[in-house]
Amino acid sequence: MAEVIALAGKGGTGKTTVAGLVVRSLRRANRTPILAVDADPNSCLDAALGLHPARTISDVLHASHGLRGVPETMPKATYLEYELEACLAEGREIDLIEMGRPEGPACYCSANHLLRSYIDRLMGAYRTVVVDNEAGMEHLSRRTTRDVDLLLIVSDPTQVGIRSAQRIRALVAELALPVRRTALVVNQATGLPPQVEASIAADGLELAGLVPDDPRILEFELAGRPLLELPDDAPAVGAVERMLAALSAGGGLT
Repeated sequence: MAEVIALAGKGGTGKTTVAGLVVRSLRRANRTPILAVDADPNSCLDAALGLHPARTISDVLHASHGLRGVPETMPKATYLEYELEACLAEGREIDLIEMGRPEGPACYCSANHLLRSYIDRLMGAYRTVVVDNEAGMEHLSRRTTRDVDLLLIVSDPTQVGIRSAQRIRALVAELALPVRRTALVVNQATGLPPQVEASIAADGLELAGLVPDDPRILEFELAGRPLLELPDDAPAVGAVERMLAALSAGGGLT
């Protein structure tokens, strides 16, 4: 069974950037093949990875009219398997699928269920699955984040960000979600203000590491280049690699 690493956090913390760096580090550490899952309706992970699926899970859902438009002569499972194949963008040791955005005020529940079912079916072909969840905590309350080996909660180096991270961890416990380990990642930080450091310590959040504000990331984003092409000596790349190595040594990764 694949190991599942999920990322959560409030908007504006650079969660998707960290997700892209995690995927890059896992590939360099030969933890492949990797399935990247963009479970954020505001999909951005494709740009970070340089992979662009032809369709999203929600596209399939809408095209089948909530699965009511399946041809009568075709089993539903067969129809869905055929349609979902187009949702997988294949790369070098990394594949990507996207949840997408429902049209209008529709509920995400059907798309989430379809995404979970598809991931469950795919998992056997991958060593690692990295799930970039939407900002906030809605995915947790809908139980779309489940069976997670490592949940990385991404924050910025502010009290507001840390309080959001604390709420996310509390919600995981309240919903009794099967998350084996939770750790905090502080992005865009080379150090922590004393008040923020005290808040982390007081709540007992496990600090996985700090990811510095790296100008090369902005350069790559402006140039439309995927983060997978960042050089090995980029500060953010090294920080994430050291973080994952420490988590592995501490039993956070197998």
